[in-house]
Amino acid sequence: MAKLIETQLGKAGPGQDDVAVGELVTSPAVMKPQHRPLHDPTVTFEEYLHYARNTRLEESSHPPVGRETTAWSLIFPSKSDAGVAQKVGGEKANSSGPNTHAGVSDEEWTNASRALRTATRGACFYLITTDILGPSSLPYAFATMGWGPGITLYTIFAVLAGYSGYLLYEIFLGLDSYEYPVRSFGDLGYRLYGPWMRYLFNFLQGLQLILLVGLNIIMSGESLSQSTRFQLCFIVCCLICALIGMVAGQVRTLQKLGWLANAAVWINLVWVFITIGAVAHYPPNYRGSGASAGAVIDGGIHITPDADGNYPPVQTSGGLPHSDSFAGSVSGAMQAVFSYGGSMMFPEFMAEMKRPKDFLSAMWAAQAFIYFWYMFHGLFVYGYQGQYSINPSYLGISEYRLQVAANTFAMVAILIAAALYGNIGIKVIYNGILMEWFRAPDLTRRPGKIVFAVLIPIYWAIAYAIAAGIPNFSGLTAVATSICVLQFTYTFPPLLSIAFYIKKHAMVDGDGFDASTGRTIRADSGFSRLRRGLLGRRWYANIGNFFYFLGALALAGLGAYSSIEVLKDAFAKGSTSSYVCKSPLDGM
Repeated sequence: MAKLIETQLGKAGPGQDDVAVGELVTSPAVMKPQHRPLHDPTVTFEEYLHYARNTRLEESSHPPVGRETTAWSLIFPSKSDAGVAQKVGGEKANSSGPNTHAGVSDEEWTNASRALRTATRGACFYLITTDILGPSSLPYAFATMGWGPGITLYTIFAVLAGYSGYLLYEIFLGLDSYEYPVRSFGDLGYRLYGPWMRYLFNFLQGLQLILLVGLNIIMSGESLSQSTRFQLCFIVCCLICALIGMVAGQVRTLQKLGWLANAAVWINLVWVFITIGAVAHYPPNYRGSGASAGAVIDGGIHITPDADGNYPPVQTSGGLPHSDSFAGSVSGAMQAVFSYGGSMMFPEFMAEMKRPKDFLSAMWAAQAFIYFWYMFHGLFVYGYQGQYSINPSYLGISEYRLQVAANTFAMVAILIAAALYGNIGIKVIYNGILMEWFRAPDLTRRPGKIVFAVLIPIYWAIAYAIAAGIPNFSGLTAVATSICVLQFTYTFPPLLSIAFYIKKHAMVDGDGFDASTGRTIRADSGFSRLRRGLLGRRWYANIGNFFYFLGALALAGLGAYSSIEVLKDAFAKGSTSSYVCKSPLDGM
């Protein structure tokens, strides 16, 4: 007979001692989810799994209705932001013992989670397409890689990004519940690897989000300065964009932010079509050739004018062009990788969806949308501008009026994306620091909404100060992106999946969580359990995910190396901060 191991999940109240009976550990009181600390290490994987299954069953019993069931709901999402249907009834829970929500009934606790889940799959579709870093860098990426390698790598990265999203989807559905809601990427790491993984995830995610908000402030400031024909001081342009972002950032829920994201997607398509039309009818912007891909190809000879001032003709390459440095080639390839950097916020998106199961269709639709339009834009512009392709692509337009038009539309889309980054960044800080360390109120309550509103201008002010004060901020962000964003898309999902399926498939008949007694029942422990989980069901997926994880680590290392080399070169050339009046675009 297999050895029976039962682990009591709850902690006894004051003055109550655990009572050991043979090999069973029992307790006089069962601690309910609402009576636990925000991150309780005594909650086992089996308990998370138990409540997650109950939540998925409840969601299935309330299927979507009306327009949310049609394909059109992706393009025209519902305006309703009502949360999941509330449950009523239930007695007040026992308030004895060291807990943070004494006297809260089971229904009140789970209803608080239901109220936060307002986003539909249509809103999620637009949030994903808005979050992705944009198509503007792809012509430059193709110019440094050539037709064949560029198309191949971009397609591979698209498939792998979709696979990573699917892994996060499976893990989220297996661990999230109304009783124990998953609110961030860090929560997934905590439940599978422990506190250290949550701290790592939250730090990397928080760092990247505030840098992205800062970078978007600088980029939108550049666009505004160009639109004013450089008559307005550059640092003032950045300040104006930061103030606009503070106002847009007051949108608290992702469902409401989804309507801004909806607008951003179509605005992005407007400047994409302006760029496509302009490059097809006008020559490249030769004045900006020093910032083009040709500057790192063959010593720049393909962008150097002759004695009469005539620039070389546009050239494209079927294979990998000869670059001045290995770092330059890898840096160009990283632009394609970064186009799929949105996985960093997938758990946050699912956390606010009415039905997280709808995320999968929204994600695949968004990935297909991104792949088609980004690929089309990148290849079209590269075909017409070749080695003169600039990042961002609309700066390669030589006709000033069209360049300003594309720049203006891009600026609006950038600010909306920055509002999304800020929204998630503040929630990471709020849930991971303020609620845990300072007992801040839930965001569904009025005090929590007030604190959130106050944090918005503080967060944007810090992002603005960092972005404007660091020399060559875009270079620093490229390093942080290699270390952060790439990990969340390609490295962390397979790592989390390995732990999730080892724990899940190590369970045998009889294992699980008993809610009536608060016990987790396991047939065995130690190496035999680990081996069964690793080499049992889906052993091939575990092995494949392990090699995927190693490959992603190697890719991240190459990306970090290339970005650091590019940053070092920029510092060697005497880069300055953005606390200046002259716009970086002045003269392009």
